[in-house]
Amino acid sequence: MMLDRDLFEFFEHTADAAFTVSDSGEICSWNGSAERLFGFARGEAIGRTCADLFQGRDVLGTLVCTDHCHLRDCASLGTLMPDFDLEVTVHSGGRMWVNISTIVYEDSKTGRRRIVHLARSVDGRKRTEALVQGVLEMSRQLVAKSDEGQRPAPVAPVSEQELRILSGFSEGRRAGEIARELRITPQTLRNHLHRINQKLGTHTRMEAVLHAIRRNLITAPAAIARHPTADVPAVASGAAVPQMKLHGDGEHERGWPIVQA
Repeated sequence: MMLDRDLFEFFEHTADAAFTVSDSGEICSWNGSAERLFGFARGEAIGRTCADLFQGRDVLGTLVCTDHCHLRDCASLGTLMPDFDLEVTVHSGGRMWVNISTIVYEDSKTGRRRIVHLARSVDGRKRTEALVQGVLEMSRQLVAKSDEGQRPAPVAPVSEQELRILSGFSEGRRAGEIARELRITPQTLRNHLHRINQKLGTHTRMEAVLHAIRRNLITAPAAIARHPTADVPAVASGAAVPQMKLHGDGEHERGWPIVQA
């Protein structure tokens, strides 16, 4: 049986901020990385609840850190918990975005449970998301306000499959997702994109999407949609948005199992 002190010592030297929470929601361990990340000294954090310390909100603006914690409910049910992004209050009074992973340790003899949260900052990724969202929204508004009296030169007919690909990119979906949905290989998708650019006289995916919208070949989305488990919509790289990496380290869900003593 692993004692509390052994469990706390195990996570003391992790690069990630690590803190342990009891079933009642009280923080019972707080490692050095947590002190550096959040700014709260160990004595300031231990004994307080996550709700009191963090006032955490998720990407939808929902207050997650409350007296009735859904993560504790998931732990009691043995539910696999993916990692998630959370905006929390730090010692300075400011707010910070962190990515949280969860490990549940349960003593099979006593039934005592400890919930370990591992956290790392994703503030930089969130700033990139906001920047890209702003660029996408600006592009949408520019297209919506374009002069309807303009009459572009005719182009070669664009196939239904090519229109589906353009629509997918306009909605912020990734190339791999579009290829799977259309049941084609990534190489076939690249071939389609090459032909689309040839027909529209464009050079990048973004440019092709904007031209297709302005030619009324596809409909501009009413709002830029976000992928549910991705950090930010997959916009084409190229001259329009040079080498922008639009998916951060929160793209993959990491679930952690319940560990039995």
